[in-house]
Amino acid sequence: MSVEKYLKPEVINQIKRLDLRAQFVVKGFLHGLHASPFHGFSVEFSEHRKYSHGDDLKDIDWQVYAKTDKYYVKKFESETNITGYLVMDLSKSMGYTYRQTLNKFDYAICLAAALAYLMVSQQDPVGLVTFNEKIRQSLPPKSKRTQLGNVLSLLSNLKPEGTTDFKNSIFQLAAMLRQRSLVMIFSDFLVDEQETLDALYRLRHSGHDVILFHVLDEAEVNFPFSGMCKMKDPETGEELKIDADGFKSDYVKRIAEFRGSLNRDCRRNGIDYVPIDTSMQFDTALLEYLTSRKARG
Repeated sequence: MSVEKYLKPEVINQIKRLDLRAQFVVKGFLHGLHASPFHGFSVEFSEHRKYSHGDDLKDIDWQVYAKTDKYYVKKFESETNITGYLVMDLSKSMGYTYRQTLNKFDYAICLAAALAYLMVSQQDPVGLVTFNEKIRQSLPPKSKRTQLGNVLSLLSNLKPEGTTDFKNSIFQLAAMLRQRSLVMIFSDFLVDEQETLDALYRLRHSGHDVILFHVLDEAEVNFPFSGMCKMKDPETGEELKIDADGFKSDYVKRIAEFRGSLNRDCRRNGIDYVPIDTSMQFDTALLEYLTSRKARG
C-alpha cells in the first residue's frame, strides 16, 4: 500500500526529511519512554527490570547487583518494545482553517503520520483511535511497515464532524488498553479544561505515557481579525457578532493563559504538552519536540 496515495508529495518529502534529520534523536526519544530504574547510571542499564518470583536465576545481572545491591534481570527484546496509540480528535472544530492549506485535522494527520513512520522504523507497534462524542474507529497496533499505509488510508477517508466529548472518549480508551502504552493525543482541546484533565489523569493513573499535541489554527492563536466580525462556533453553529479590535487583546491573553494552564497541569502529572499552531512546519515542530524530550530524558 503506497503512502503517496494518501498524502501530497510535499508532505511525504517533509516526513522523509524529518526521518533523516531526526535519526539521532528518535531512538533516544522512544527509548526514553521505557521505564528504567537506572536514571543515574549509564545507558547500558536501561534494559533491565526488577527480579520477580519465577524469573530464571541465570538472567540476573550480577554486575548490576554489585552496583545496587538489588536483583535485576535483563529484559528480552519483546519486553522493551512500547506500543503506541495515535488518538485523533475527529470533532467538527478540527476541520477549521483560516488561510492555511491544511486545516487542524489535516495538520494532525501529518504529525501522526510522521510519528507512525518513526515508531514503525523502530519496530514499535502503533495503532490508531479516532473520537468525537465517543470512540469512532480503532486500528489495532502493528509494527509492520504496511501499518503506516493502513493508518493514512483510514484517516484520509474521515471528515471532522460532530461535537466533542473528550472525557467520555478517553475513559473509553483507558478501558480498552490492556498494557502500558504511549498515548499520543491530537486535539484542539476546545472543551472544558477540568474534564480534559480528569481524562488525562485516568490514563496516567493506569500507567500510560501521554503526549498532548495541542493543535490550533494560527488564527485561533493570533486572532488576525479587525472591525465588526461574525464568529461562528464550528460545532454548535452558534453565531456571535463582535468588535474584533476591542476583543483582540483580551482574547490573545486568554488563549495564552489557557495553553499555559494546560502546560502546567500536564507537567505536574508527567504528561508531555506540545502547543502547536498550523502556521508551523510540522516536521520542524516535531523535531524540536523530539530534541527537547531527549534532552530532558
